[in-house]
Amino acid sequence: QVQLVESGGGFVQTGGSLRLSCVASGSFDSIDAMNWYRQAPGQQRELVASSTSGGVTYVGDSVRGRFTISRDDAKNTVYLQMKSLKLEDTADYYCNAAGVRSSRSIFTEDYWGRGTQVTVSS
Repeated sequence: QVQLVESGGGFVQTGGSLRLSCVASGSFDSIDAMNWYRQAPGQQRELVASSTSGGVTYVGDSVRGRFTISRDDAKNTVYLQMKSLKLEDTADYYCNAAGVRSSRSIFTEDYWGRGTQVTVSS
């Protein structure tokens, strides 16, 4: 099993910054992609940013230029640096480990963290 624990959420005013962290722990050999999703009240969960083990990153259109994803495989940690926060960034942010490889299965697994809340106020 793999556990994902997010941290760094909180309250911030518009234009402010936050840095989210997600640490993966447990038994695994590698993780293909570590992703950040968010879900605002009444909205569907959306992919915010992604970082693959091959070094490829993706940032969604709505946050591009303001959010940066980075990954430290030595620490099994993925970060989401959020700047110039807007009211519409308010959401629960979830860490996702996709394509987790281990000796448990010939198939890859996906795991989710419990989320961290980000509230942006004016």
